[in-house]
Amino acid sequence: MTGNRTFTMIKPRAVAENHTGAIIQIIEDAGFKVISLKKTQLSSALAGKFYEVHKDRPFYEELCGFMSSGPIVPMILEKENAVADFRTLIGATDPAKADEGTIRKLFATSVGENAIHGSDSDENAQIEAAFFFSEFERF
Repeated sequence: MTGNRTFTMIKPRAVAENHTGAIIQIIEDAGFKVISLKKTQLSSALAGKFYEVHKDRPFYEELCGFMSSGPIVPMILEKENAVADFRTLIGATDPAKADEGTIRKLFATSVGENAIHGSDSDENAQIEAAFFFSEFERF
């Protein structure tokens, strides 16, 4: 199934501001099927583990603090060309540079609090999905 599934999560600020339903509606309207979804909250340690790839970057501590500040909604999505199509749907990391109508343009407040995460490759989608959903250790 490589290429047909991706991972995403709605981040704490978007969840706190009650944008979860609107974001999921945009995702489904774009032709993605939600395969798995849950609402959970990361501890600081789990946020650190998820974002370990960024541990040497200057924003790592701030990112982990933000990601453990409230509930998140991780999801596994299915659609042909899932990773690339989803990256287009969510828009640029910086909401000021994101295209009109993208999720980040609509709901993000800053680069650091950009409303939603989207996997950047098929490989990372599998790794990230397995982090939250044990039944998806391998697509």
